[in-house]
Amino acid sequence: MDYKKPIPALDNWNRPFWAAAREGALKMQGCKSCGHLFYPPGPVCPCCFSDVLEWRTLSGRGTVESWVVFHQAYYKGFSDELPYNVAMVRLEEGAYLFTNLVGIPNDKIRRGLPVEVIFEKATEEITIPKFRPAEPAEA
Repeated sequence: MDYKKPIPALDNWNRPFWAAAREGALKMQGCKSCGHLFYPPGPVCPCCFSDVLEWRTLSGRGTVESWVVFHQAYYKGFSDELPYNVAMVRLEEGAYLFTNLVGIPNDKIRRGLPVEVIFEKATEEITIPKFRPAEPAEA
């Protein structure tokens, strides 16, 4: 596989996130003391500083809070995708995640757009969560 974009460096803190993504699940670290979900992961909760943490499987649904469209390739691997977006998605569970939106023209992105996670295999070890417009719920 010839993936040309930068990929994350795996470490002891983020390995569960990337392992879950490789299996098609979205997980985040959560605090068992105060309930706060957060990414990137770390040794303590950024809210209450508790070290009693767990990994939680999330729904993979959320809404677009903000986004930017890049017209310049700061990394050569993005050149073929110009212009591309980077969005901040508020997950249903309350946490935020920076990602790319796929399956929608950049000029159709709007705040509050319902989205759902998909997974793009980058390498044998790294699968990247991205988001697309959510399918309408069946009535």
